[in-house]
Amino acid sequence: MADGERRHDEAEDTPLGGYAALVTLFTASTGAFAVTVRRRGLRLPDTVPAWDVALLGAATFKASRLLTKDKVTGFLRAPFTRRERAGEGSEVRDAPRGTGLRRAVGDLVSCPFCTSAWVAGGLVGTYAVAPRAARLVCAGLSAVVVSDWLQYAWSATERKAEG
Repeated sequence: MADGERRHDEAEDTPLGGYAALVTLFTASTGAFAVTVRRRGLRLPDTVPAWDVALLGAATFKASRLLTKDKVTGFLRAPFTRRERAGEGSEVRDAPRGTGLRRAVGDLVSCPFCTSAWVAGGLVGTYAVAPRAARLVCAGLSAVVVSDWLQYAWSATERKAEG
């Protein structure tokens, strides 16, 4: 390796250019949203009540898991990932594939933590311009979170009762 050249990771397969493209897209989208809001003269909320933050958080959690782990949304991930195995409940584990931007998108769409920033951006943007609609969508996604917990609790109770 020549002086000044360093590897980012041992495998040298981290798609830094692809990550940079995704960050640029996210940043440009945020900027375009801000410019559009300003040009249209929309008034953004001065504060976000704690309840709305909790609702946005629960909805972000669920939407991120639906996009990155649900069997039914696998068709969205398929061009960028390969199925590794089944997970808990109806979830699956996908791994990124390819190189460059394809690999970077695969990393994004197979990681609920990574996807959550994008989901939160969309939900917060919706909340900023249409808070009632955003609350409704977030309430629906949050209801699914509650349902998931109840499903797991029911299954655990059944297993315990059966011995």
